Amino acid sequence: MTVTTPATHRLTAHQRKAIVAGAIGNTVEWVDWAVYATFAPVFANQFFAKGNETTALLSTLAVFAVGFVMRPIGGAVLGAYADRHGRKKGLTLTISLMAGASLVIAVCPTYAKIGVLAPLVLLLARLVQGFSAGGEFGSSSAFLIESAARGRRAFAGSWQQVSVGAGALIASLLGTILNSTLDTDDLHGWGWRLAFAIAGLLGLVGLWLRRSVHETEAFQRIERGPRRNPLVAMVRDHPGAALRVAGITIAGTLIYYVWVTYMPTYAHLATGIPLNQALLANTLAMVVFLVLLPFGGLLSDRIGRKPTLTAFAAGFLLFAWPAFHFLGNSFWSVLVIEIIGLVLIVGYSANCAVIMAEQFPPEVRTTGIGLPYALSVALFGGTAPYVTTWMNAHHFGGLVWVDVAVAAVIGIAVYLTMPETKGKEL
Repeated sequence: MTVTTPATHRLTAHQRKAIVAGAIGNTVEWVDWAVYATFAPVFANQFFAKGNETTALLSTLAVFAVGFVMRPIGGAVLGAYADRHGRKKGLTLTISLMAGASLVIAVCPTYAKIGVLAPLVLLLARLVQGFSAGGEFGSSSAFLIESAARGRRAFAGSWQQVSVGAGALIASLLGTILNSTLDTDDLHGWGWRLAFAIAGLLGLVGLWLRRSVHETEAFQRIERGPRRNPLVAMVRDHPGAALRVAGITIAGTLIYYVWVTYMPTYAHLATGIPLNQALLANTLAMVVFLVLLPFGGLLSDRIGRKPTLTAFAAGFLLFAWPAFHFLGNSFWSVLVIEIIGLVLIVGYSANCAVIMAEQFPPEVRTTGIGLPYALSVALFGGTAPYVTTWMNAHHFGGLVWVDVAVAAVIGIAVYLTMPETKGKEL
C-alpha cells in the first residue's frame, strides 16, 4: 500500500529554495551578532581604561546589553518597512546594517590610541547591530512561515532558529579555533579583530543571497492602496496578540541567552575551567541542538504548539537548580549541562517563529512579531549576561538558577493559557 503525503504537508521546490536561502542569510546575520558576546572576555580591555579585569568585562557586557535597547526600535521601524515594502527588502536592509557594523568594530582603534572615542565607536556600532537584529527576527520569521506549506509551517519556522543557532555555532567555532591557535598576545592584539572581519565579510555573502530570493505570495496578495501604518494597526487591532508574543518570548529568550551566549564565559569565571574547553563544550552542544530543531518543528506540526512549548518550560523548572548546582570545572560536566539544556530549548526554538507568525495577518505580521519580541528580548535577554556576570562577581553566582526558574514559571503560565494555532489559515 502506498502512503501519500497531503498537499498541505509537502514543500514545493520553490518553497524549499526560499527556506534554504532565508536560513543561510539569517545564519550569517547572526554570526555578526554572536561574535561580540563570544569574544567579550578577549577584547574587553581594548576598549576601556586599564584597571580591574572584571570591571572591563562588565563594561563590555553593558554595551552588549545597550545594543538590545535598539532592538524594539528596529522591530518597529524595520518591521513596518517590511510590511509596507516586502520581506525581501526588509531582509536586505537588516543584513547590510549588521555586516557594516561588524566591519567598523574590526578596524576600530583601541582605548590606548584614541581614548574615550574607542568605547563610543563600539557603542554606536552595537546600537546599529541592535537596530538591525530588531528587524531581522520579524522579517525572517514572516518570510519563512509565508514560504511554507500549511502542514509544515513549524518545520519551516524551525530553520529560522537553526540559522540563529548556526550563527552562534560559527561564532563559537571562531572562538575555539582562535583561542587554540593563537597565543594570548596575538589573540588580544589582532585575533579578535579577525573574528569581526570574518563576520562582516560573511554578511556580504548573505546580502547577495537575499537579493536572489523572490517575495512571498502572502505579501504579494495584500490589497494595494492606502493602508494604516502597520505599527498603528498592530496596536489598535491586535493588542492581545502583541502581548501574547511578548509573553511567549520571556522564558525562551532569557534561558536561551544564558545557555547559548554566556554559559561558556560563566563556566570559565565561576569554576575556573579554561575558556577554550568551555567554548568547545558549547560548540558540541550546539551541534546537537541544531540537528534536533527541525525534528522539533515536525513534532509541533503533528501534536501542536502548546504541548511542545509547555514541555520546554516545565523541563527548565525542574532542571534549573541541578544545572547550576552541579556545574563543575571539567569539560564533561559543562558538556552534559549544555546538552540537556539545549535539548529542552528545542521545544521553544522550534516553535517561536511559527507561533508568533500565526498571531497576525500579513499586513502587520512583521511588525507584530518584531516589536513585542524585541521588547521582551531587550528586557530579558540583553541583560542576562550582565546580570549573570555581576552576580558571579559579587558571590551570588549560585543563585542564577532562580532567574531561569522564574522565567520557566512565566512560560508555563503563558503557554497553557494561549490558543492553539496549528493549522490556522494565514
